[in-house]
Amino acid sequence: MSSIAVYPGSFDPLTFGHLDIVARAAKLFGELHVLVVHNPAKNPFFTSAERVELIRSSLTEAGRFGAPIDPKAKVVVETLDQGLLVEYCHKVHASVLVKGVRSNADLDYELPMARVNRDLADVETLFLPADPQHGFVSSSLVRQVSSLGGSVEKYVPTAVVRALNNRSKGGLV
Repeated sequence: MSSIAVYPGSFDPLTFGHLDIVARAAKLFGELHVLVVHNPAKNPFFTSAERVELIRSSLTEAGRFGAPIDPKAKVVVETLDQGLLVEYCHKVHASVLVKGVRSNADLDYELPMARVNRDLADVETLFLPADPQHGFVSSSLVRQVSSLGGSVEKYVPTAVVRALNNRSKGGLV
């Protein structure tokens, strides 16, 4: 198995479920790239740069909320705003993509992409099932609850809570 893996996603915003996947994948690989990717089908709430900063801040805090990242793990956070994901994988010498799946719907969505990534560039996909504690939480659900004034502190790191609160008040992240 490759010692370098890429965990791509929109992470708009990062949730505890995402952090759980990072922590688990970081144990499996010598280096894990958490890659904020642009999805042309989505209109992002946070910019790519803001999401990268939120991920980095959240990784720093990770030990406080039950998803400790091994301090020896090499976790790189970057963004891919254009181009193919498999091209990024080749650039960093990764042969594995990590995908978290919450339900059959996620698997149905991800499986065709996994097959294409393998066909295009011999990049395999490792599916990690979501921890049941986080499996019902999506970034879009977090954004909706937050926009309606609800508390999302049980679902996202402190840095994300602050950013969502600032954004709802018209401020910057």
